[in-house]
Amino acid sequence: MKIGTTRELKNHEYRVGLTPDNVSAFVAAGHTVFVETGAGQGAGFSDQAYREAGATMCATPKEVFDRCDMIVKVKEPEEQEYSLLRKDQILYTYLHLAPNPALTQALVKSGCKAVAFETITDGNVLPCLRPMSQIAGRLSVQEGAKYLEKGFGGSGILLGGVPGVQKGHVVILGGGTAGEYAAKAAVGVGARVTLLDVNLNRLSYLDELFGNTVETLYSTEANIRKALSTADLVIGTVLIPGGKTPHLIRKEHLALMKKGAVIVDVAIDQGGCCETSHVTTHDDPVFIEQGIVHYCVGNMPGAVPYTSTIALANATFRYGMLMANLGLEEAVRRDAGLANGLNVYCGKVTNRNVATALNLPFIAPLDAIG
Repeated sequence: MKIGTTRELKNHEYRVGLTPDNVSAFVAAGHTVFVETGAGQGAGFSDQAYREAGATMCATPKEVFDRCDMIVKVKEPEEQEYSLLRKDQILYTYLHLAPNPALTQALVKSGCKAVAFETITDGNVLPCLRPMSQIAGRLSVQEGAKYLEKGFGGSGILLGGVPGVQKGHVVILGGGTAGEYAAKAAVGVGARVTLLDVNLNRLSYLDELFGNTVETLYSTEANIRKALSTADLVIGTVLIPGGKTPHLIRKEHLALMKKGAVIVDVAIDQGGCCETSHVTTHDDPVFIEQGIVHYCVGNMPGAVPYTSTIALANATFRYGMLMANLGLEEAVRRDAGLANGLNVYCGKVTNRNVATALNLPFIAPLDAIG
């Protein structure tokens, strides 16, 4: 199979879909790899490293798309890349289609085979989303602490406090991987931490994990309102795989919060769990509404591209190799978890949550491939 990766176009997105080690492994397995010049530079991988691994370097993204059967990216295609997609080509990347009808329609129209990292499953785990959730969870506290500084519009609270001064209060909505790692980071800086979720089994696990360093609460409207009223930093990590995130923080809730509090909406890729959130960039990461600082960067792990690229490649490569060796159809037949990653197939939407969110017809992956 001919496999390619291109330079990411999203604002301040320095990650890359394939590392030189990935290239070496594909080439050793008999595949051909094409890499756009400069694609890995932001993550610390030189063109020479790709050449030495066996890649053919290409001057433009069009050249890569035109020559390859499978494109491995990190983020969803930008609008200027829509026209590069073609019928029967495999697109393997993060997609986050539920809040993005324009991209979904472009994928359907192209006739490509789009596999989304974020909906691939391995039992109850999302293996290709997990490493980025871990990173985003940790970054959420780091970024939230920064934007609590007065110069950015925050309240001027130091999360860990100092002797004789009250600690900052971090409230985490969602106890999945990102929520767990946000809690680890918040505990690590010495903050007071409250975590809410609707899954009692997950809350039990987190209660055992953190002991008395984290307060766990069942997520109800009353408990959310109470937690928001004392929060200095709110981190939203709620996830419905493939689906649009529910607005747990509504506009009316902002009036309950302390002025200068910060919301970090990690779920913004799937629409955000705060009603007043909208996507921001690393260039302009925050905005203030009703005195509350909102941080809603859609590609948080892109800020630490070396760590993120390697962590992501560790998780995604085996599925890429499976598709390269067997073809997408046979790989999907053999691996039910990979089948869950198939979001669009030759003009059909094959993820139920995406279809529901966008009010589009749904066909099961195995039915679609026949």
